[in-house]
Amino acid sequence: MRRDVRILLVGDEGVGKSTIVTSLIKEAFVAHVQHVVPEVTIPPEVTPENVTTYIVDTGAGPADRTHLESEVRKAHVICVVYAIDNPLSFDRIPTYWLPYFRQLGVNVPVILVGNKIDLRGGEVTNEALEDEIVPIMNEFKEVETCVECSARIPVNVSEVFYFAHKAVLHPTAPLYDSRDHVLKPACVAALTRIFKLCDANKDGVLDATELNEFQRKCFDAPLQQQELEGIKEMVQQHADGGVREIIRPDGSTEIGLTEAGFLYLHTIFIQRGRLETTWTVLRKFGYAEDLRLTSAFLCPKFDVPGDCSVELTPLGYQFLTDIFETFDKDRDGALCPAELEELFSTSPGNPWAAQRFPDTTVSDDAGAVTLQGWLAQWSMTTLLDHKTTLAYLAYLGYPDEPRTGALQVTRPRRVDRRRGKVTRNVFLAYVCGAAGSGKTSLLRAFVGKPFSTAYEPTSRLLSVVNSVAIGGSEKYLVLQEFGASHEAETLRNSKKTDTADVIVFVHDSSDTNSFSYISNLRQQYSLDHIPTQFVATKSDLDLALQRHEVQPDVYCRRLGLSVPVSVSVKTGQTADVFHAICGVAMNPHSAIPGGADRNAQAARLRTYMALTAGLAGLSAALVMVFRRRETGGFVAWAAGWSGWLLGRRD
Repeated sequence: MRRDVRILLVGDEGVGKSTIVTSLIKEAFVAHVQHVVPEVTIPPEVTPENVTTYIVDTGAGPADRTHLESEVRKAHVICVVYAIDNPLSFDRIPTYWLPYFRQLGVNVPVILVGNKIDLRGGEVTNEALEDEIVPIMNEFKEVETCVECSARIPVNVSEVFYFAHKAVLHPTAPLYDSRDHVLKPACVAALTRIFKLCDANKDGVLDATELNEFQRKCFDAPLQQQELEGIKEMVQQHADGGVREIIRPDGSTEIGLTEAGFLYLHTIFIQRGRLETTWTVLRKFGYAEDLRLTSAFLCPKFDVPGDCSVELTPLGYQFLTDIFETFDKDRDGALCPAELEELFSTSPGNPWAAQRFPDTTVSDDAGAVTLQGWLAQWSMTTLLDHKTTLAYLAYLGYPDEPRTGALQVTRPRRVDRRRGKVTRNVFLAYVCGAAGSGKTSLLRAFVGKPFSTAYEPTSRLLSVVNSVAIGGSEKYLVLQEFGASHEAETLRNSKKTDTADVIVFVHDSSDTNSFSYISNLRQQYSLDHIPTQFVATKSDLDLALQRHEVQPDVYCRRLGLSVPVSVSVKTGQTADVFHAICGVAMNPHSAIPGGADRNAQAARLRTYMALTAGLAGLSAALVMVFRRRETGGFVAWAAGWSGWLLGRRD
């Protein structure tokens, strides 16, 4: 909701614009006022909505034209004032003022203000007033309402500005079609989504418990039983299909509110001028004035330092488990396409639709994603793109605030590698190797997909995820294959390689040229700081002598690594290769090429060289100072400090 409201008063000369403003401020009639009252600022604590209010008066003479046009363009709401005793001032509203605003390209709410009702002769009924105003409102949809007042008595002066506030803070136009007297499609879509989120048991009806929870969330107070019964009775009388009987688990029944009844209630609120009720509901669920979820709601502030990753917390996993079980209508332990479609009906759609899902995770024989696969997929999404997880927690109705409590930031990888103890639960492994070496088959085997004899080159990033039981706990392992066209681009990017917990080099043990591709990759890019695992695929075929200076097992031993794990995806002999990869991620010291000690020695050597260079520079500076100032005290001071720096102790 906006922080300020700028109210502009326009109208013909002599209709009482300036008098209305002074009557509001002075709370009394002022007979003689300026031609144009200076801009008035009302602090937020004075207004019910806690917003700063600016009230701007204008003149209608030729000399005021430039100022008038400038203020019309800046206004949030325009009050067109006419005088009850001057019919011409009313007639000029549809013939001059409203077309003038449109000519300037201004599209803001307009309030019609009839001033000087104290000068009207005789009674005027609401029906007569409607007969005058409704034709204008039908032609000019920007007109919100009409208020009659008197600055002299004064009567209804504060109401003028109340309705002006409402027109800005709780506008009708986005919600309601005043011409057809129906909710607009965007409003229906937003309220329908809210209804679905509040329908906790997904039975299509809001029972008393769900209605009270909705009331508490939006208005911080439950409904009284009498109010609840009154709402149901009204909807039952006036909205077909607005209520439905619910059978409780104990066999008793109650009347619940359907989606049609929920929409009918908000239609009534709007028609009766209680737009603030509907807007309060919409804003509590993250909607802005354009009836779109705000970016601040979808992506709250969540800082992730470099070299850290993001994982779901137990609260996040519990919410995702609960929502899986809620939408698993047939209780078969998996979500079929229809159940997934219903689950994502409160969001823009399946976030993995373009990622070959559910082939990216564990599914049953029919292709329905299991709970294990569901949680694994979200673990991968959170690791690779935590903003998507945050947004979908909002779309799916995560109940607790702050929503960032569903995520946690891990300790930096470099700290884990230095301490030799990993605290994370989700690991990322890059799978690299020559085309045709069996990388894709390895990834498919990891998520339980059948082996395919047809070869299809990988043309885009492929990511899969599954859980791995290791060391008495369950970890999630993400395997990524880039394809020949993107592999080099990834490996030369240090920011990307720093996010990998393991790099898996795959070669075809039956292809004599397969291993040399890996060796060339390692020579071309700096990858020795990443824990490494070698894998030899197609072990069911004859072992080929690799065209390389040394064979793979010797190559690995020289690096201080275990020999390649031999697997055959075709025959199902994977030799616990995924446990081995996960074990490397959990114990990075054991799989650093060249050995952790050698890398540590290299790091210490770099530190020593840097320190030596620094000391040399500092010593040279001291010698220069000594030459410039040959005073005894200073020489002694310099000698003492240089001796300390160089490690001499006298």
